[in-house]
Amino acid sequence: MPTLSSLVRRIGAVDPADQEWLHLLVGDWQMIADLSFADLLLWVPEREGGGFVCVAQARPSTGATVHDDDVVGTRLAAGEREQVDRAYRNGEICRERDPDWLEGGPVREETVPVVRDGRVIAVLSRDTGLNIPRSPSRLELTYLQCADALAVMISEGAFPNVGAGTGQRRGAPRVGDGLVRLDAEGVVLYASPNARSDFRRLGYVGDLIGQYLAEVTTGLIDTAHAVDESLPLVLMGRAPWRSDVESRGASLSLRAVPLTEQGVRTGALVLCRDVTELRRREQELMTKDATIREIHHRVKNNLQTVSALLRLQARRIENPEAQAALDEAMRRVSTIALVHETLTKGFEEAVDFDEVMGRGLLLVADLAAERGAARVVREGAFGVVQADDATALALVITELVTNAVEHGLRGSVGTVVVRAERSDGALVASVLDDGQGLPANFDPTRGLGLQIVQALVEGELRGRITWADATGGGTEVVVHAQLRSTERGSSSRPSEVLW
Repeated sequence: MPTLSSLVRRIGAVDPADQEWLHLLVGDWQMIADLSFADLLLWVPEREGGGFVCVAQARPSTGATVHDDDVVGTRLAAGEREQVDRAYRNGEICRERDPDWLEGGPVREETVPVVRDGRVIAVLSRDTGLNIPRSPSRLELTYLQCADALAVMISEGAFPNVGAGTGQRRGAPRVGDGLVRLDAEGVVLYASPNARSDFRRLGYVGDLIGQYLAEVTTGLIDTAHAVDESLPLVLMGRAPWRSDVESRGASLSLRAVPLTEQGVRTGALVLCRDVTELRRREQELMTKDATIREIHHRVKNNLQTVSALLRLQARRIENPEAQAALDEAMRRVSTIALVHETLTKGFEEAVDFDEVMGRGLLLVADLAAERGAARVVREGAFGVVQADDATALALVITELVTNAVEHGLRGSVGTVVVRAERSDGALVASVLDDGQGLPANFDPTRGLGLQIVQALVEGELRGRITWADATGGGTEVVVHAQLRSTERGSSSRPSEVLW
């Protein structure tokens, strides 16, 4: 289905600022559809021909739809629907007397001009099915009165309210969750059954009708929890914001929609929703995240302790081979500790591997300083890597760079290049040195370090590794790995000299 933006760009005569206004309206008009018990259609004028095109559609969740098929993209020729033309031309709400007949039965159409900065930029059509005649309840009458008030605001350019912003202060709760109608002073004129149940959950047992909602809620607030500074304005219906209130272990989400007429505030709607279970689950997730971070922190501390013990032991051993073996073990343990340290800093089980690798290769700097004037250059970006892959990949790259410094350069002046090419889950990582190349009898399964590398690549990273002489001299080791997917894409960084 084409989007509002694509349709407006292709056939609509709407400038970018007006288009953004329509986006705000469509983002909030499900509330109007539910209050109206009606389908909403948004008609935008064509650039030429005098006709209109439907660019958006909403169906009510409080009643049956009258348009079984999608209407988005439908074109109206000039004069085909008189009420749409009249609402756009005269800038006034039009209600027809005789209903139209569709396949589902009679339908009453009401058209509302969408006004911005005193100009009509589109027409909103409310189509209501009339196939079930009956006397409306008090709740339905209140819904319809609220819908009519919002329609007047749309025709005056007062809705949607730009001051409502986006994010946490918009969206849910919905009409069906609970509705309270306030007058201009903040006194409750009507509360739906769901709204009354929500406030009883907070601890209020009286009748809300005739009470100041702000006073009622203030007496229920649990002082043990922080109170949102915007709560009074929401409870009085003076600001189009959202806020939460907690009491007796229950949480209530509130959203105010001020109602105005000719710029004068006449009252407000307050939508409410019991979010107790939702908040409980969020708290459980936060506790779980904190626990996981604490586990990573303790693992990191334990690994650093093991590394320190290995360092102390290495200093007491006179045998050079044994000392070198302990140094290698110390570097491997420290590399794993770096990954866990990075995981303690965020809530995600993923790490920016370029940051980890930059710090991890510093562990090889001491070895390089002992063996000669070597430097390491990184090209490309590894990106974000899941924790399960990060430990194995860090060990593989560190081991390969260590091997290049120790055996590839063999104490001579040279450069080791770590190159990464990332495409979603596929990673090609290369370690190149400009040393003496592979020996004639090279066997990657003989040394412990290379055995560890091959096992990690083929097992943990689900890939393969190749050793070859580099073009122009030296050695090139290429790792092809299949990484687990991450929600964040891979990063892009310029080349840099690590040390």
